[in-house]
Amino acid sequence: MTGLSSQPLSLEEQKQLAVNITHVLSLYGSIVDSYIIEFFTDNLWGKLPYSWQEVLTDLPSPRLAAVLLEKGKPEEVCYSVVWPLSLLAFKATAHTLAFSRTPRGRGGMSANGRPEEFRENRCQSSKLNPLFRKHVKPKKQHEIQQLGKVVKKLSEITRCDQVVDIGSGQGHLSRFLAFGLGLSVTAIEGDGRLVDMATKFDRELVWALEKDPHPVNPLGPLAEGRLLLTGLHACGDLSVALLRHFTRCPHVVAMTSVACCYMKLTTQEDAWVAGLPGHSLSYKAREVACHAVEDYALRLRSESPALRTHCYRATLETLIRAADPAKRRLGVQTSNKAHQLAFEEYARLGLQRVGLDPAAPLDRACVDAMLAQQQNVVAFFSLALLLAPLVETLILLDRMIYLQEQGFQCRLIPLFNPSFSPRNLVLVAAKAGLDPALSTLAGED
Repeated sequence: MTGLSSQPLSLEEQKQLAVNITHVLSLYGSIVDSYIIEFFTDNLWGKLPYSWQEVLTDLPSPRLAAVLLEKGKPEEVCYSVVWPLSLLAFKATAHTLAFSRTPRGRGGMSANGRPEEFRENRCQSSKLNPLFRKHVKPKKQHEIQQLGKVVKKLSEITRCDQVVDIGSGQGHLSRFLAFGLGLSVTAIEGDGRLVDMATKFDRELVWALEKDPHPVNPLGPLAEGRLLLTGLHACGDLSVALLRHFTRCPHVVAMTSVACCYMKLTTQEDAWVAGLPGHSLSYKAREVACHAVEDYALRLRSESPALRTHCYRATLETLIRAADPAKRRLGVQTSNKAHQLAFEEYARLGLQRVGLDPAAPLDRACVDAMLAQQQNVVAFFSLALLLAPLVETLILLDRMIYLQEQGFQCRLIPLFNPSFSPRNLVLVAAKAGLDPALSTLAGED
């Protein structure tokens, strides 16, 4: 999914973009605020304009990907029926106002959405030294390799002699920055279990390098100097804390932040966006913004059996509420591969999970009628996903405006393969000296 160019916008242009996005969300927010499990109980399909229903009803999944989620040329899309102007405008606006999530100059993608670095081995990045691939999942391998290069370059540009990895987890990024790129790194993690794992992995790496961990290990205590903060998928409020430390600590001169889990945000900065009518985002809107639009488009293209999951869950929600109206929006995890089950088995497991009689007879005709609407469920979810990048853009715009109003330089860079790593936008900021090198940071392979 493409959108606004990664070329920098002026502060006034960013503010106007925020105004435009809040206006669009005020018009169509009901779509992104909806819970897909309530597709039948709340008649979500019936709440769409009738003209939209006409062209989207039973539209095959590959066509949904082509005409809705993917931004193609008109001649490539080839609409088989005349679409209402309101739906065309909805699609065009959603694509136009969102920040681009397509990395520049960072290698291609294979047909299955994986980066080219996994062409020879789907679990081992060809760009990462085997020492740094141990215990690291492919997605994280891709991320630490790409973000590591940006952090290294930014540290050189801003003359930072110390990197602080906030929310370092098991230390995969810290380990690569320190041992792979030669940076002095302090890793900060609040979960003791993750700290223990990180310490274990550090020792394994030091042993593999045949070095004494005490005098050589660059993962050491924080030293006073010029600091660069980094956070790879800092969850919820942690990404906000990263911004606060950057703005308030005189020793911190640069920052890279890749946020995630927007639905867990509870804090607000006093940014310009907060003054806009309709700027507030619901929990559901922020949760949808964490979904992978590109990955879902790939599922649509391949007509993945997993697409039936939402229809299964929406049908189950109807059965649950029919049995007990007090039970609403309950977490129901029947199986990691629920779409591979027959619906009867799925329903039995689901009813049992929420404390209802799993042997209760099903109204087969009613259930079949709901399951027959699978493509409409998929289409509605696709409409919500189309708005997801707008929600993320507004959240990140809020942070960029906040930084720039205080006189700091910042840039948003699409860094990771979005199909592989959905939260792929990195916010890069510095207190001085960043502008001349931004193009290098944005386009370096």
